[in-house]
Amino acid sequence: MEQAVAAPTCSQKLCDAGARVIKIERREGDFARGYDTAAAGQSSYFVWLNRGKESIALDIKDPADKALLERMIAKADVFIQNLAPGALARAGFGSAELRAKHPRLITVDISGYGEEGEYARMKAYDLLVQAESGLASITGHPAGPGRVGVSVVDIACGMNAHAAVLEALIARGITGQGSGIAVSLFDAMADWMNVPLLFFEGTGKAPQRVGLAHPSICPYGAFACADGALVLISIQNEREWAGFCAGVLGEADLPQREGWRSNNERVANRSVVDSHVATTFAGLTRPEAAAKLDAAGTAYGFVNGVAEFACHPALRRLSVPTPNGPVLLAAPAPRFADTARESGAVPMLNEHGAAIRAEFT
Repeated sequence: MEQAVAAPTCSQKLCDAGARVIKIERREGDFARGYDTAAAGQSSYFVWLNRGKESIALDIKDPADKALLERMIAKADVFIQNLAPGALARAGFGSAELRAKHPRLITVDISGYGEEGEYARMKAYDLLVQAESGLASITGHPAGPGRVGVSVVDIACGMNAHAAVLEALIARGITGQGSGIAVSLFDAMADWMNVPLLFFEGTGKAPQRVGLAHPSICPYGAFACADGALVLISIQNEREWAGFCAGVLGEADLPQREGWRSNNERVANRSVVDSHVATTFAGLTRPEAAAKLDAAGTAYGFVNGVAEFACHPALRRLSVPTPNGPVLLAAPAPRFADTARESGAVPMLNEHGAAIRAEFT
């Protein structure tokens, strides 16, 4: 019983692996169906996260639909839900109650801030949790906080839930017993915020927003080339710094000068270092910069827009059938040597309702 992004992320990954996933929607459908019309007239979010699933629309306030859901859960391996905390328990489908009835069942409760405490009743959407968790405060330009440009909180939560389901399935194979899993959006992002948290509690200072730079490494940032391209370089150690100075800056002796000898000195001297590096790149085109950086063994990448990403040579694509025709997605990250996985179709609302009702009579 899923909606939006976090729970569908979890179930989509199970679906990609070959699981049968039945998506239970409200009568009006998952509200993510209406987020936009960018994917052949359909929601880009919905097309991305619901391929291969079966769709049935239920109203669990209706006794017949409630009984149907009970029969479906009785045959399920995993039951995932991200309704408001307590909503399903009040309807008679609380996780502990379900596992008591069905000891092999794995239940997954996805929430914003957990099921207890003062924040449990707070509505939690991706950007709200980016703000509450402190992520926005360390993201963006020095002028102000920024949003990570994708639904990073929802995705992190869904991926954590997916990993936990796999662990629970392995454990059930050993013990025969199911498990109760709870994952919140806030907890997922809190885990990712450990380095800023430790940095703050160890130094008394939070990491600063530095845009396309690194708060504790220099040079590590984006520089403009003569043709307008932005090249992002990353110097990780003194060996790489020496190679960069000799091969790109043409100043092999620079690492011996005061203010340039170590990363700590360069961070303290950041404005001078960055200005010096910027002058070099300002005289190079994108191809020229790439050639010099390759020869020097410097790690780099170009700051691409979505248009450049769409034709990136490393981008793998997946054609997904939808009610409005095929849509090309970026392919799932895992690649398996022994098989090529095909994608199922994105379902229409209640597309499989009649067949599922007949199956679970």
